[in-house]
Amino acid sequence: MKAKASRYSDPEQDPFADLRDSIDNPMRKLFSTYGMDNKFSLTIGIICSILARILDLLPPLILGIAIDTVLTGDEEFSSAIPLIPAGYLPETPETQFYLLIAILGGSFLFGAFFHYWRNWGFNLFAQDIQHSIRTDTYDKIQGLDLEFFADKQTGELMSVLSNDVNQLERFLNDGMNSAFRIGVMVIGIAIILFWLNWQLALVALLPVPLIAFFTYMFIKTIQPKYAKMRASVGKLNSRLENNLGGIEVIKTNTTEKFESERVEQSSQEYFDTNWDAIRTRIKFFPGMQLLSGLGFVLTFLVGGYWILSDTPPGPLTQTLTVGQFVTFILYTQRFVWPMAQFGQIINMYQRAYASAERIFGLMEEPSIIEEEKDAKKLEIEEAKVEYNNISFSYEDETTLKDIDFTAEPGETIALVGPTGAGKTTLLKLLPRLYSPEKGTITIDNQNIQKISLESLRANIGYVSQTSFLFFGTIKENIAYGSQEATDKEIEKAAKEAEAHEFIKDLPNGYDTMVGERGVKLSGGQRQRITIARTILKDPELLILDEATSDVDTKTERKIQKSLDKISENRTTFTIAHRLSTIKNADQILVLKDGEIQEKGNHKELLSNKSLYHELWGAQSKE
Repeated sequence: MKAKASRYSDPEQDPFADLRDSIDNPMRKLFSTYGMDNKFSLTIGIICSILARILDLLPPLILGIAIDTVLTGDEEFSSAIPLIPAGYLPETPETQFYLLIAILGGSFLFGAFFHYWRNWGFNLFAQDIQHSIRTDTYDKIQGLDLEFFADKQTGELMSVLSNDVNQLERFLNDGMNSAFRIGVMVIGIAIILFWLNWQLALVALLPVPLIAFFTYMFIKTIQPKYAKMRASVGKLNSRLENNLGGIEVIKTNTTEKFESERVEQSSQEYFDTNWDAIRTRIKFFPGMQLLSGLGFVLTFLVGGYWILSDTPPGPLTQTLTVGQFVTFILYTQRFVWPMAQFGQIINMYQRAYASAERIFGLMEEPSIIEEEKDAKKLEIEEAKVEYNNISFSYEDETTLKDIDFTAEPGETIALVGPTGAGKTTLLKLLPRLYSPEKGTITIDNQNIQKISLESLRANIGYVSQTSFLFFGTIKENIAYGSQEATDKEIEKAAKEAEAHEFIKDLPNGYDTMVGERGVKLSGGQRQRITIARTILKDPELLILDEATSDVDTKTERKIQKSLDKISENRTTFTIAHRLSTIKNADQILVLKDGEIQEKGNHKELLSNKSLYHELWGAQSKE
């Protein structure tokens, strides 16, 4: 398979823009993919939210009933409480008052109970989905090919895994919780108002169509602005991550001012996109409050005139009691704030929508390296490796062309040649970090394209020219990939890698923390730890990509002896800058411009007096 050109011609654009456009309703995808797995906690949250909000609506209603029945006597107690049979209702005003107090107290007591389980359900639902999405997104990223990481910056990916996932959690918890609360309150209040006096209820709810239209226009305007803001956050994170990681380069090149200007530019872009969204948002919320408040003012105006004049105004015909008017005022006030808060929910939803687009856009990213469904486990008997007519292109430029060679079991194959000849790329094809455009690679006659990636890579030890250590102890870094290894086995691997002597002299020995990316150790020390890691893995095949490039000559000789020892009875591939380290290789491949120019052992190639002869002469001064 040919490695395609860079997926993003403009590195400054949103790297997930093309994939976001192909996703239809990411929020629906969110609930269909993850919601069903957590439906129990969501169901508990929804049911308890409904019950809690219904109980929250009782106090104003009880107050109105108390005014009209117990305090003024304008209405019969039995007709005011229709849900309880008349035979069970008390007859005296005092006992009726105590019953209303009991109902009021019970509503608060059971309301608190249901509020607890409402919060439990929504919080658990949000946390479970947050955890699942973050781990699934990380698993997806981890399975993508190296070309993907060449196109992306770490800050962009961190923004998705952290900021975007957290944005979803906030909506699933706070947003959905508030949505059900407001929904129940609005519907419940509307039902009660229509039950008490449907004519005055129409007056109170008159602004609702305007609020719905205003909300629609807000959604249509704010959605693309949030998408731009999320992209700018990712670019800002990338800039900060790059600069903090390269702080030594910045200092040694005195480019602090230059980098400050670039950070300021990225931060300004985030400020501009964020402020653009904020300006739209701060216009929306006061507008919502104004429209919602209109209903309250109309209710107070019409209802107040109704009570004062003791006759329905205009075309209104029903009767209105003082208790009903007080209940209307309290409910309308409660109705105003939920409608205003509804804008906050829309705001959270749009933020979550933009984040969901980026998350699922990343999850939809295709991988060039794919494992066949019926991939088999690699079975190694001899460790014979064959490259058959291999060609590879990257970004439409040919990197390797018609590569043919065979590594017999136990042989050491060395690759030499000028920088950019394709040596590293050639070896990265073996563990399938890349896939060839054409040709096949076999291990003991097993096509690696038909082998499971896990079993393939488990049998290959790879020491690259860039030694990477994880934050943790030396022991943890040596045992990385061989976590079951004992302390004795770890120490043995360190000795073979010529690392034990410097490790034991450290303050905490093998328990010494290496710092971020091993910053507390020298380059040579880091390299020896990565070599020890590979030795501990004990692979069938060994790839050494300039494994001793960061060590001095004396240490290199020691490590080379260890490498020669562990290479015995293993098929080994090695790239070396110093040709003296590979002169004993069984076979040396001389690459230039992606092609094998020469092939043979050290003596044979010297006798050819061609490219290898020139390289050897340049290094040995002969």
